[in-house]
Amino acid sequence: MIREERLRGREARDNVRTYFDHEKLDVYQLELQFITWVTPLIAKVKQRPSEARIAEVLDQLDRASLSALLNTAEGNGRRQRRTRAKFFDDARGSAGECAACLDALVAKNVCAAEEIDEGKQLLLRIASILTKLVDRFDSFASSSIIREEADAQGFEEEDEDKNEE
Repeated sequence: MIREERLRGREARDNVRTYFDHEKLDVYQLELQFITWVTPLIAKVKQRPSEARIAEVLDQLDRASLSALLNTAEGNGRRQRRTRAKFFDDARGSAGECAACLDALVAKNVCAAEEIDEGKQLLLRIASILTKLVDRFDSFASSSIIREEADAQGFEEEDEDKNEE
């Protein structure tokens, strides 16, 4: 049943014209593919009897999958390189949240590891592409930059937030 719904989702996507630049991105298409994959899983898990608190996990999984897609679209529309990189980095964070939610479903014995494997593989590809996009658009890709300073300590650790000012 999930496979049939996934095929319908792919067919619908293949027949959609692209109007915006973000729709041409491979990572955007993979994020759509992940949403198409995860939506029936969420519906199926909601119907399973469970004593574990899973509503919050499912809600977060749904929101994070949409957040990755929307941040990718918004980031691709930004002109400033650092701003673009920030949105792609946020999308990458949301992909990580999705992976963690899938892990939580396994840890709570709601899903089997094999059941989430395809989704985890998609998320790995998504995160990998987003990492490359962040690196491409952000010359200061690390979360913390160490640079030599003329102060007493010799080195100063600089926050990302300070760099953006």
